[in-house]
Amino acid sequence: MDILFDEKNGVFKIDTEKTSYVMAIMDTEKLLGHAYYGKKISDVDVRYLLRTSENPFLPSVNGRDRGSVLDSFPFEFPGCNVGDYRESAVELEDGNGCNANFFTYRSHRIFAGKKPIKGLPATFGNESDSMTLEIDLEDKVLGVTATLSYSIFQGIDVIARSAAVTNHSKRSLFLTRIMSASLDMDCEDYRLLTLHGSWARERHMDYREIGYGKSSVGSVRGESSHQEHPFLGLVSGRAGQEQGEVYGFHFVYSGNFLAQVEKNQFDSLRVQMGIHPKNFRFELKPGEVFAAPEVIMVYSDRGLGGMTRNLHDLYREHLIRSPYRDRKRPILINNWEATYFDFNTEKLLDIAREAKKCGIEMLVMDDGWFGRRNDDNSSLGDWTVNVEKLPGGLKYLVDEVNRIGLKFGIWFEPEMISPESDLYRAHPDWAISIDGRTPCRMRNQYVLDITRKEVSDYVYECVAAVLRSANIEYVKWDMNRPLCDLASKGLGSANQGELSHRYVLAVYALQERLISEFPNLLLENCSGGGARFDPGMLYYSPQIWCSDDTDAIERLSIQEGTALLYPLSTIGAHVSDCPNHTVGRNTPFETRGHVALAGTFGYELDITKIPEADRQAIPGQVAMYHKYNDLVRRGDYYRIASYRENHFFDCYEVVSKDQKEAMIVFVQVLNRPNFRSRRIRLCGLDPKRNYRNEDTGEILCGDTLMNAGITVPAMWGDFCSKLIHLSAE
Repeated sequence: MDILFDEKNGVFKIDTEKTSYVMAIMDTEKLLGHAYYGKKISDVDVRYLLRTSENPFLPSVNGRDRGSVLDSFPFEFPGCNVGDYRESAVELEDGNGCNANFFTYRSHRIFAGKKPIKGLPATFGNESDSMTLEIDLEDKVLGVTATLSYSIFQGIDVIARSAAVTNHSKRSLFLTRIMSASLDMDCEDYRLLTLHGSWARERHMDYREIGYGKSSVGSVRGESSHQEHPFLGLVSGRAGQEQGEVYGFHFVYSGNFLAQVEKNQFDSLRVQMGIHPKNFRFELKPGEVFAAPEVIMVYSDRGLGGMTRNLHDLYREHLIRSPYRDRKRPILINNWEATYFDFNTEKLLDIAREAKKCGIEMLVMDDGWFGRRNDDNSSLGDWTVNVEKLPGGLKYLVDEVNRIGLKFGIWFEPEMISPESDLYRAHPDWAISIDGRTPCRMRNQYVLDITRKEVSDYVYECVAAVLRSANIEYVKWDMNRPLCDLASKGLGSANQGELSHRYVLAVYALQERLISEFPNLLLENCSGGGARFDPGMLYYSPQIWCSDDTDAIERLSIQEGTALLYPLSTIGAHVSDCPNHTVGRNTPFETRGHVALAGTFGYELDITKIPEADRQAIPGQVAMYHKYNDLVRRGDYYRIASYRENHFFDCYEVVSKDQKEAMIVFVQVLNRPNFRSRRIRLCGLDPKRNYRNEDTGEILCGDTLMNAGITVPAMWGDFCSKLIHLSAE
């Protein structure tokens, strides 16, 4: 990795192991232009790619038609309302009602290491494994600087990019748009790849053609959302899992976002990612700085798989901070689908005793343990133990579970408040709402305005007091509805546009406070399933509940889209009962275990009531988890086949970093009559090593396994699965 500045020609060149990113300072006005991002190149001065020797030339040459120049120049950080009619990276309202801005180069710094972003999650690095370039741009009329930051990491082909705006003037300015990354590039044969979904079917992969105008995904729900995901990919027409060009952009943020591609009349693309400008208006007082969240940029000439493995390595090594990042998670059993709200101490202890016999290591008590919470219509905000359900209190239950030999975990939904609660009766003004309007309930609950200190302090103390009261080693932090009715009594009338962003900052502050007081806590984030599964949350929790849909077949597409970007160790996945509670499907217990293995692996069922054959299978699944989890958690992920594409089977592979071991999980979704065995070609092996198939004893060379492949015989019935383990001889 290296970052160079060619002072003579004004060129910046950022090199990772296999990619290059080049910018140049052009013309007497010092415009900062983007020249190249892609496969690594040797030359530094590639200014010819900016095409400034062609009509309409640079402003100093063609001052008579400045607008044509600005409307075609490949800006690194485009301004607003000065002649570039494409989308801007930043918009600022001055005191006169205007929002024009124009940023030009002022200075730069190159240094070893990487700085944190105050109040925001971000990748981290030290002086031996990362480098950073900071470029200061200025708008002399407004008295504002924009600092663009680019960081690279040893051995990983990504660039972490962010922006910060500083008001040096003597008056307040209002920031109404801020994109963390903007990239101008030629349009080739790219398709747009995004992830879409809804509750119980999150992160399904979707391709579309890029036409003229704008194509975008985004969220204005106050969370990254079930419906869209803060990711955007540009995929070349010939690209597949292991070949072709892919550009990926991923937002390290958990709130409103916009990811957009704009194709103009010259067939060039402007790719942007940042906080969604809808409902966003942030005051910058004199001397204040607004730090935008980070965007991770990836270029791969090895298809989607190359992008995937770079993101996995980055997040494992430079984003997740939890002590659980590098060790096995305890196998837990959650009582939600086992009991819902109908449980008591003895029922939970019965589950714990049976779970202990099977090798399960933790009991998690989900919703319904507090206030008068016998359904989902009351008591959010009243975080005191319901002693009618739990006689003897929480500590007694936890101590008894520990005595059985299990760890204990608990569920919270700290950001919410029920209209039917003691808290709401005492503080109705703590709920986010607009005066004079009927507030919008979802799941019969409102959202607490945690941007107010008294509210966030109350929320934190509720959670912390429970954790201090007993030996609780895991927390599932849930959020079951998006934001609306956007108004805060803690903000003035001119500052209501700050609420959505300040809310996300408050969530981050709460979780930072929590893991600081309880550094050994295993925190799992959740939002009605996967509505807040994003890189921002990984900074605070090493795993996120992937989806409320635990059906093994539905999970194939959900987990494929999730694993496209996230390490398997971050994907909350459980074995649940059948018929599945979401879709009513019956699948073999073995298949449910194999699918949950591509994640954190746990159980969500009433172990005291499931069929005896299923219960007897659990110790074997527990042993399977312990045998393969180091490989799953640390290895390189390869997507071999997609149920989404062929509707008959699904297959993924994990290969150890030293290429000595591989695990392949094959799921036969639908059987076909009178059909031959499946042939699958493996990936990532050492072509010169021999590998032994643990099941058959067969030994084949790595190049044979990758080029000729192996056959998987058809299994009897639908929804069957097989795990294949290879070890190097």
